Amino acid sequence: MAELLSIILAAGEGTRMKSALPKVLHPVGGLPIIGHVVRAAREAGSSKIAVVTGPKHDTIRTAITALDGDVVHFEQSVARGTGHAAAQARDLFDGHDGYIAVVYGDHPLLRGGNFSAVLDRLDAGLDVAILGFEPKDPTGYGRFITDGEHLLAIREHKDASEDERAIGLCNACILAFRAEVFRDLIDRIDTNNAQGEYYLTDLVGLANKAGKKVGFGVAPENDVMGVNDRSQLARAEALFQEVRREDVLKAGVTLRDPSSVWFSWDTEIGRDVTIFPNVVFGPGVKIGDNVEIRAFCDIEDAVIGEGSSIGPFARIRGGAELGPDVHLGNFVEVKKSKIGAGTKAGHLSYLGDAEIGTKTNIGAGTITCNYDGVNKDKTIIGDNVFIGSNASLVAPLTIGNGAYTASGSVITEDVPADALAVGRARQENKPGYAPKLKERALAKKAAKGK
Repeated sequence: MAELLSIILAAGEGTRMKSALPKVLHPVGGLPIIGHVVRAAREAGSSKIAVVTGPKHDTIRTAITALDGDVVHFEQSVARGTGHAAAQARDLFDGHDGYIAVVYGDHPLLRGGNFSAVLDRLDAGLDVAILGFEPKDPTGYGRFITDGEHLLAIREHKDASEDERAIGLCNACILAFRAEVFRDLIDRIDTNNAQGEYYLTDLVGLANKAGKKVGFGVAPENDVMGVNDRSQLARAEALFQEVRREDVLKAGVTLRDPSSVWFSWDTEIGRDVTIFPNVVFGPGVKIGDNVEIRAFCDIEDAVIGEGSSIGPFARIRGGAELGPDVHLGNFVEVKKSKIGAGTKAGHLSYLGDAEIGTKTNIGAGTITCNYDGVNKDKTIIGDNVFIGSNASLVAPLTIGNGAYTASGSVITEDVPADALAVGRARQENKPGYAPKLKERALAKKAAKGK
């Protein structure tokens, strides 16, 4: 295939989203919509990508640069239609030899393979190839006017006759051209239409008038669905999750209740992993082989080593790194911590900004007190340490290998290896005092009843 330049159009305001966030930055699978389109263009082989945005879209440009620093940005200062938007990338396409694909930026389910339906047609000798689909409801879409496999024109819905609106084959989201054809035609588009705009789709008619070979490819409806409002965003998320669930099932993962497990775009899961119901994966999760994740866990930005067991009701986040065979039980939260192989924290603990060695036991109710209201400090716990239940470990703190801390202790000083640390008040028993306390409590209750 010839070298591919993709021009992604993202200058629309997306007013139907009714949001301060630009439409193409709303996430699907934890990745902005425009991020999915950029990734699809790279998967299709795009060596160059241009993104055209509006004048107030600094947030879009910043987000795209964070995802792909090689994208070149252009601005459409005045909204004058898709043809005018594509022309803003002239500095990139003027010197390009090969193919040019113009892609709409609001299609989060697009994949690299969808480009093949039109790029393969260019390889076969066409000058222009447009991706089409057959929606259940074609209202609002441009219709393909065809003669066999020859695409004669694309008629926008507002400009279409009743007979043309009865056509089921519609414009999808990728328009592909030989670069020299695109350059020759892009400035010939006029505004003689119902919207008074420069329609990119008019290039089809212009190409036919110029004697070029124009055809089309067809994609599944779900792959090319666009997002214009919150309902479509929810639908796109649901479709994305269906695809990801099927992907992980085929890869050797057991989902006890597939419909209740939610994945991110970049979730990586090994083989023979079992995931129980109601588990949510945010971005940045990597899970090794033979891991068990029990119900109601929330995991993001974390690495979980092979053979580990997580949950139920665990939250793992913020750069957590778990070694192999780690066990984290119910209501354990881990943030920005490294936990060594074979370490266990079975119940009700918060482990933040910590580094914990191998085969250490963290008792129920343990908290690493990492924040003093201004700064965050680190807790370092060695190998084979036993942390008693209900311990508060006040950072900065180091607990040596093999050390013990007594239950209920507040540990504020470093603990040497193999030492026992006790940080609690000495117990005092007062014989016969319990009935007096009860009598006092009953009197208080009776007084309230008067």
